[in-house]
Amino acid sequence: MLKTLAEKANNLPLLPGVYIMKDADSQVIYVGKAKKLKNRVSSYFHGEHLPKVQAMVDKVADFDVIVAGSEFEALVLENSLIKRHKPHYNILLKDDKGYPFIRADVKSEYPGLTISNKAPKDGARYFGPYGGRSTTREIISTINKAFLLPDCSRKFPRDIGRERPCLNYHMGTCAGWCMEGKDSDDYRRSFSLALRILEGKSGELIDELRSQMEQAAEELRFERAAELRDRMRAVERLQNKQRVISTAFADTDAIGFRRGPRSCFTVLHFVDGDLVSKDVEMMEEPLEEDSEAVSGLVRQYYSAHRGGWPKSILLPCDIPDREDLEELLSQISGRRIYIEKPQRGDRARLIESADLNAQEEIKRRTTLAQRRSKTLEWLQKALELENYPERIEAFDISNLGDTGIVAAMTVHVDGKPKRKDYRKFRIKSTETRDDYASMYEAVYRRFKRYVDGDEKFSPLPDLLLIDGGQTHAMTALKAVNKLGVTVPIFGMVKDDRHRTRALISPEGREISINTNQAVFSMIGNIQEETHRSAIGYQRSLRKEYYGSTLDDIPGVGPKRRDDLIKYFKSVKNIKEATVSQLNLVVPKNTAEAVYMYFHREESEEK
Repeated sequence: MLKTLAEKANNLPLLPGVYIMKDADSQVIYVGKAKKLKNRVSSYFHGEHLPKVQAMVDKVADFDVIVAGSEFEALVLENSLIKRHKPHYNILLKDDKGYPFIRADVKSEYPGLTISNKAPKDGARYFGPYGGRSTTREIISTINKAFLLPDCSRKFPRDIGRERPCLNYHMGTCAGWCMEGKDSDDYRRSFSLALRILEGKSGELIDELRSQMEQAAEELRFERAAELRDRMRAVERLQNKQRVISTAFADTDAIGFRRGPRSCFTVLHFVDGDLVSKDVEMMEEPLEEDSEAVSGLVRQYYSAHRGGWPKSILLPCDIPDREDLEELLSQISGRRIYIEKPQRGDRARLIESADLNAQEEIKRRTTLAQRRSKTLEWLQKALELENYPERIEAFDISNLGDTGIVAAMTVHVDGKPKRKDYRKFRIKSTETRDDYASMYEAVYRRFKRYVDGDEKFSPLPDLLLIDGGQTHAMTALKAVNKLGVTVPIFGMVKDDRHRTRALISPEGREISINTNQAVFSMIGNIQEETHRSAIGYQRSLRKEYYGSTLDDIPGVGPKRRDDLIKYFKSVKNIKEATVSQLNLVVPKNTAEAVYMYFHREESEEK
């Protein structure tokens, strides 16, 4: 099947367009765009892919292509096809999270404010759109309290006089419009003041209220003056709040994107440099690389959300179709929109903030156990393991020159360290520093104990990690093969900061992990824990071997003790050395102290 599809792909033109992947039931499972159709589509049917990509390729039974006149046309066509087919392997944002409006039913005798997803021509007035449903509810509630309008479930005029006023009236946040004798004209006057706030005329309203308050005070109508003062202060608070939550025309949107157990896409809306709201979309890990994923997410997000158009959109990474995407969004919005990837300065810090928000959302919405499970699932797919890596064992070697060579084995079950299963080995097969020979011995001894039926070395691991590269992994493989044991083995390849950046098989297949923060962190913790265990064991032996002897000699500290051991190889050789020989390593007075320590009985006999 792959051969047939590959041959079909090789006959495609080197032109821009869209490709449509279909499964055996002719269902569309993925839609993508390409600068050159032949190159892009052919790449799916050659070589190795990340687990999710491979899962999609395995389901492809056929594909179609649509040649476009330009890369921009391909971008628009891809967007349209994704909306139409909603393919399983494409990134799909929820379509029901548009920016909400505030609806004012001005034709009613007792008009009120409600939330609406759209702004149809139905005779009502609509304000917005605003940044989100929760913040829109907040502004409605604040306006109702400021102008003492009802915020309850009662209907007017139907419920007037039916029951006693609710708690809002007694708390002073409602004028009690449900009581008998209230004038509907007074209600509409209060409501008209609320509309002036939504119309952006709060400044004019504050000036009017201040003038009325001062006039009432001059006329000694102090109760009325106090009422107007309270209303003026409420409008001032509303003026500040509305600036914070209205994002109808935001100055800048900063995009954040992070992969993890689940992936997160965040949009931070900034007005005049202030953060006013945040949108969050959680999803399974996208099929695409980060640049393509961000491009698709931005395209879907702004195509589906009416209103909320910024002047600038800041991205966390460069995208290949930036100019085309700028043109598309500018056409949809009817205004010029700029898309950029800031490199430094305040705008770059906005991106850092958006990325941090995405990372924190992932942490907040997934439990620790869920994060570990998702991470291990990713590891299983990426390493092509037959079994879920519930039990992971890791080996590291530590030595002090050619002495005190040891190995440590750590065990992690479900991503958590299981310290009672840790094992330590004193290397016996070599007296000189040889990491490969030491690793071979440690791994061989561990699995030999399993073969011999030692319950302390059971069960077998689902994954064996070796500190080092391909050669170290090959060495471990030779050890288990000699015993007839089958275990998946990978070396932990480090970067220039001594962090595990990739895993490599004995055959040389390297799997990068530094693009997946959760996996990078888990493997890094395993590597550091194993290294710490090996170093700790090596130091404890050093103290056991030498501490009770050399550490008791005046003038011999840890450094001189280690220098003596490194040079003479053993305490026995130090004991047999002359003062002049000792003086080659330590100062003369220390050399004499060491010599006298070991020969004091001889001196006493003389």
